Amino acid sequence: MATSELDFDVPGREIAVAAEALYLANLMIVPGIAFIALLVLWLREHRRAPDLARGHLRQTVAVSLWAGVLLVVANAAIIFTGGYASPYTWVIVILYFTTCHSTLIFCGAIGLAKALAGKPFRYPLIGPR
Repeated sequence: MATSELDFDVPGREIAVAAEALYLANLMIVPGIAFIALLVLWLREHRRAPDLARGHLRQTVAVSLWAGVLLVVANAAIIFTGGYASPYTWVIVILYFTTCHSTLIFCGAIGLAKALAGKPFRYPLIGPR
């Protein structure tokens, strides 16, 4: 698709892009800080934002919360299998990062691409309808 065919004037596109970028930043660069920024953006914009932005905001906040739950589950699994000194720790960490974390990042990259294109996106399985 040529650049001239993309519609960059879709209402809410900037907010949608910001939400997806903050979601990815939370997973990869500045965890926690980017999540707080995403929550602030959601609190500020979710009621008055256009449909595109509202959808991306809802998706990124919900999936960020799911990502936190998955991280807690992985840490609980480590503790229940003998703690952080156990040889099972690295098995759980590697499984978590190769399945959960990388999938969340991959879906976030797709969500960012959709936001940049001015299109809606629903995260598979864990994204709200």
